[in-house]
Amino acid sequence: MLVTLEGLDGSGKTTVWEALQERYPDAVFTREPTNDSWYGDAVYRSIRDDDADSLAELFLYTADHADHLSRVIEPALEAGDLVLSDRYSDSRFAYQGATLEASDRLAVDDHLEYVVDVHEPFSIPPDLTIYLDVDPETAAERAGATNKFERVDYLESVRDNYERLLEREPDRFVRIDATQEPDAVLEAVLGTLESALEGSGLESA
Repeated sequence: MLVTLEGLDGSGKTTVWEALQERYPDAVFTREPTNDSWYGDAVYRSIRDDDADSLAELFLYTADHADHLSRVIEPALEAGDLVLSDRYSDSRFAYQGATLEASDRLAVDDHLEYVVDVHEPFSIPPDLTIYLDVDPETAAERAGATNKFERVDYLESVRDNYERLLEREPDRFVRIDATQEPDAVLEAVLGTLESALEGSGLESA
């Protein structure tokens, strides 16, 4: 079972992901961008570059995703493991869709759909996506606006894209209010995950 954590920078995803490692010690915990491959290294370099070409950046992320699938996700799922990923393809759709739209780099009507279409032939859709919802102002304040992806105006576009993704696949996404106290957010995530695991027949602990 593939479970992904999504949300704006500053939504608390990584904090939740780290806390879940104590609750599910036998699960495979991973993240995107990856931090253990040269593909991921290239992505992090682009994140630090305010002048990175938006289309080239998309394909750096996509290459990292493809490698992540073949090297980590597919083997774990074939082994019957629970996989919990801090960010996954929906981050690409939401963030790179917003980046492409802002740059006007492509002559397409819908930038989010373009990014979705790039991934469709090879990506593996999650079984469950937990979306930690927070407003862009709070997200930017929490994240510290340390890079180009953490600015309020940009995060507003990203959040709009996430809303579109939730509308198109309401059965896959579970929205959790990430403005709550951290313990309350974690409890909500645990409850959602426990219910999903019971339904799938996987062991919950």
